[in-house]
Amino acid sequence: MRKSLTKREIVKKKPEIDKIFISGASFSCPGIKLRLAKNQLDVNRIIVIPVKHYGNAVQRNRIRRQIKEVWRLEKNNFISGFDFAFVVYPRMAVSHEQQKKQLTRLFKEAHLYR
Repeated sequence: MRKSLTKREIVKKKPEIDKIFISGASFSCPGIKLRLAKNQLDVNRIIVIPVKHYGNAVQRNRIRRQIKEVWRLEKNNFISGFDFAFVVYPRMAVSHEQQKKQLTRLFKEAHLYR
């Protein structure tokens, strides 16, 4: 599996996103909610959605990049065949290490590791 984040690993279509929110399981920690649903593919896919009033465009894009980077580093350890949707809420600024710990805890809670 490639270490980079490829186009195939990104959820883009509205019906696919709706499926994650309708039939997916939910796990949360302060500031982040993880929704995940099984897909019929051999690859995991991701989408990061900051809530409507999450700062300006710079802040929204920064949080997207940070979450995608943590996911990219951990993706080889996951069971394949899931769509991930991260809903990000405004909160106090946390360091990259704290954010990585939160996301790792969410992944363990969801039993995604092989």
